[in-house]
Amino acid sequence: MTNSPVIGIDFGGTSIKMAVVDGESLISDIERIPTQDFDEPNSLMNEIAARVSTLRQQHSKIAAIGIGVPGAVNSSTGITYNLTNVKGWTEVPLRDLMTQKTGLPTLIENDANCMAYAEWKYGAAKGFRHAVCVTLGTGVGGGLILDGKLFHGAVYAAGEIGQMSIDYHGVPGPYGNTGCVERYVGIRQIVEMAHSLYAERGITAPENLSPKLLSEAAHAGDEIALELWHRVAECLGFCLMSVTFLLNPEVIVIGGGVADVGDPLFIPLRETLRQTLSDECFRSLRLERAHFGNTAGILGSSALAGAMLGPG
Repeated sequence: MTNSPVIGIDFGGTSIKMAVVDGESLISDIERIPTQDFDEPNSLMNEIAARVSTLRQQHSKIAAIGIGVPGAVNSSTGITYNLTNVKGWTEVPLRDLMTQKTGLPTLIENDANCMAYAEWKYGAAKGFRHAVCVTLGTGVGGGLILDGKLFHGAVYAAGEIGQMSIDYHGVPGPYGNTGCVERYVGIRQIVEMAHSLYAERGITAPENLSPKLLSEAAHAGDEIALELWHRVAECLGFCLMSVTFLLNPEVIVIGGGVADVGDPLFIPLRETLRQTLSDECFRSLRLERAHFGNTAGILGSSALAGAMLGPG
């Protein structure tokens, strides 16, 4: 990996965060760009390029750009196929256009893969050769480190753990994948599940239910909130059971906003895995909470861009 600093960019559906990164240290950042303020790709890329120029004035030795994007992307060709919650980004040669606009070599990668790489390089999966990383938020994302390398699959679509089915008679999925786990443990689904649990017990649910509020309630000993997180853990646990039997990872890292609940989720999740895995698989498996939160995309994309350049 190059010893020069790299710009890492976390391209989100709401905002774009970017910073100059040296190793695992963010040494300079810049004001976020509101993604939805731009109605087509070129104007947004021009704005990103302008911010890159500003950062380069502060750090003249910047060697590359890494961009983590939310959705389908081919990191080999540098083309985005579909970005989640961002319209107009179909078949956009983002890598080449950013290189043209900035003069810097650019790498693009799926954001969940960036999170996985950051955790493997610097965080909870550091030192392991086989890791599965999962992000829990509005949806469920995933990234795979297999034999010490980020695994993409045949068409750069590997690691979509949220699309794996836990019930083939269950809730319809977006691709005909009935019962996909994302439709049970996404933020909206968790809130819906909570409302159902309160209704089952004849209790009016608190206003403005959210995973954060339900996390606080569980830590305070609220039985309904504890039951909710137990059900979420079972849904996620049966999915990760299948992942473990397929890939036999050494570690599963759980990140994203929903993971902030901590023990009310992780304790029943670990127990579900213990009850559903073979002794050999469970004994060799670690379940870890991600080290990085909002900086994971920046750290992972910058690390991948640095690796692209080779030794400095």
